[in-house]
Parts: sequence; C-alpha cells; structure tokens
Amino acid sequence: MWDRQVPELAEQWRVFRFDLPGHGGAPARPAGSVAELTGRLLATLDALGVHRFGYAGCALGGAVGIELALRHPERLASLTLVAASPRFGTADEFRQRGVVVRTNGLDPIARTAPDRWFTGGFAAAQPAITEWAVQMVRTTDPGCYIAACEALAAFDVRAELGRVGVPTMVLVGSDDQVTGPAEARTLVAGIPDARLAVVPGASHLVPVEQPAAVTDLLVHHFSTAWQQPFDTGQTALPAAPAVPVPAAPQPAPVAEIAPAAVPAQPAARPDRYDTGLKIRREVLGDAHVDRTLDQSDEFSGDFQELVTRYAWGEIWGRPGLDRRTRSCVTLTALVAGGHLEDLALHTRAALRNGLTPDEIREVLLQTAVYCGVPAATGAFRVAQQVIREETTPAE
Repeated sequence: MWDRQVPELAEQWRVFRFDLPGHGGAPARPAGSVAELTGRLLATLDALGVHRFGYAGCALGGAVGIELALRHPERLASLTLVAASPRFGTADEFRQRGVVVRTNGLDPIARTAPDRWFTGGFAAAQPAITEWAVQMVRTTDPGCYIAACEALAAFDVRAELGRVGVPTMVLVGSDDQVTGPAEARTLVAGIPDARLAVVPGASHLVPVEQPAAVTDLLVHHFSTAWQQPFDTGQTALPAAPAVPVPAAPQPAPVAEIAPAAVPAQPAARPDRYDTGLKIRREVLGDAHVDRTLDQSDEFSGDFQELVTRYAWGEIWGRPGLDRRTRSCVTLTALVAGGHLEDLALHTRAALRNGLTPDEIREVLLQTAVYCGVPAATGAFRVAQQVIREETTPAE
C-alpha cells in the first residue's frame, strides 16, 4: 500500500512497515482487538530499539494509530490517520461480514474490494493494481480476517477523542464511500488541533490512488508537526538537606493492648448488568438489543433488566463454556421447548458466535432424535431461512 511513499520518506527517516496478522504472508496469529494489535506493534518496535516515532495508518491501521495516541502517547511524536474513523460502521455490520467469510470464504469479499477501495475510473485504468487488491484479500487468512472484523466491531473511541494530544493530520479521499469525509470531519472535530486533508479524485485506498499527493502531505506533516519528547509536566526539585532532630524521650509502655479483631467483610459481588449488556449486544447484535430496550416500558423494564443482568451477565458471562457451546445448548433447548419465535434470533447469534451452517445443521439433526421430528421440522424451516439471509454476500 505504501510502496510509492517509502522512497521519499526514507530520504529523511527510517521507515518501518508492518502487515496485519495473516495479511500479506504475515503469520496467521489472529488478534481480536485493536488493543492487541497495538500491543504487538509496540513489542516489535521495542525489539528493534524504536521508542518514539511518527505513525501513519490506513483504515484498521488508523484505528491502531488512535489507540497508540490514547493509551501510549509517550511513544508518538506525530500521527496521520488515513481513511479512518472513531467508529467503523456498526458492530452488527462487521460481525455479519465475519459470518459471510466463515460460510463462503474470502472470495466474495475479494471480488467486491475494488468497488470499495478505488474510484471507477482508477479501477478501469489500472487493471494490474485492481487485481493486486483482489488477490491481496483472497490470500488473507480467513481466521485473521474474521478477527480483524471483530476488532473493528468492538472499536469505538468517539467519547475519547478529546484526549488525543499528539499532532494529528486526518487524511481522506474525496470519493471514499467506506470511511469518507464525514468520518474524517468527526475525527478533526474531536481531536484538539487536528488538521484535515481531503485528497480529490481518490477513494478508500488513497495512498495507492493518489500517491504523490499523499507523499507530499506526509512529508510536510512529519517535518512540521514532530512533537518534542513526551513531557509529564512534572519537574524534579532538589531535596532539602536533612536536619537531625533529637529524639524526645519515650515513656516505657505499661501494657500492650491488642487491636480488636475486625471480622472480614465478604467482597461485594460485582454488578453484572454492564457485562451482561455488552455480551447481549455482541451475541444478538446492537440493532436487536436497541429495539428491545426501546420497546420496554415501566411494566417490562424490570424484566429486561433481569434478563440482561442474570441471563447474559451471570450465565452467558461464565467462563466454563465458550460461546459456540452455549449457542449449541441454546438452540437445542429452544427446539425442545418449541420456542421457534426465538430460534431465528439465536440462529443468527450462533452464526455470530462462530458456528457454521453445517454445524447448526448437525445440532438440529441431533434435536430430531432427542426432541422429536415434528419439533425439528419447524426448526429446520426457521434456521434455513435465517442462514440464507445471513450468509448471502451483499451485492
């Protein structure tokens, strides 16, 4: 992606590039959060002896840049965010993409990459670069791609942008339909003193489509906005010389009085509501949870709180079973109880939790034996429709 920028940048600075896990031939070690990706990058830089650096990142790489600025500001001297956003779409969209890849592989995503990444004119005029984009996605490790989707699904720093204290340039293509000028302006509005650069005639992969403009912007930003070493704001003062003070005579103790024993207080149990709401959203999706909570009122509100706190916070939050296994159990229980109205919801949840359509089919075949063929007949009908909807790639 940065081939056209490196020669000029390397005239002034040491340039270090990295691939995401499973991308570009990098080892397939999935990282499911932006924080984990950032930690791996810092560990690599530590091994190279690099402490402070200027950083430029595109899309998910931009999310890593924001994470660096928020959690490790002492490491950054300057920051450029390219085609980035404080929140990339919605969590539901990225988890849905993971379901599609788990079911169909990366080929459907690869075929549509040029439409998302380049303007139509550039894609038509540069068939070799267009094919590079397709093959780059097609050869990515699917597990690492799904993990990257999970990382973006959980990434949301909109409320924290004001704490970014690094000199920042936000760079975006004028025709970017993925994370376009609107998202760029959100970053600039939230980050103190951030500068905006809109590159005309470019879409999402603006460093590839308009390399000269991006190179000029990077060189100017890194040359003029390089921050001095991180200042904690604390100044060490010399200690005053110690003046010896004669010890006052101490009376001899008459007796030693043992402190009264204070009974240990049991640790308060954590409130599981916030944990439950987080898990409920991850499993069922933001859209469903928002709709359910919006429809609750004074009569049903206590029930929704009970479900969130105990079903999701206490039970789904227990470490004894992973979410795939819990989905298998849940599907079986819903079929056994004849609760087909909830089976569609939890079939979608099972796909989000990593079950494939083949595995869901095996669960329902098992229920046919132990719960009865009539129950399984209805279950297959419901699940088939959901799987068709959830695993068909968007055109």
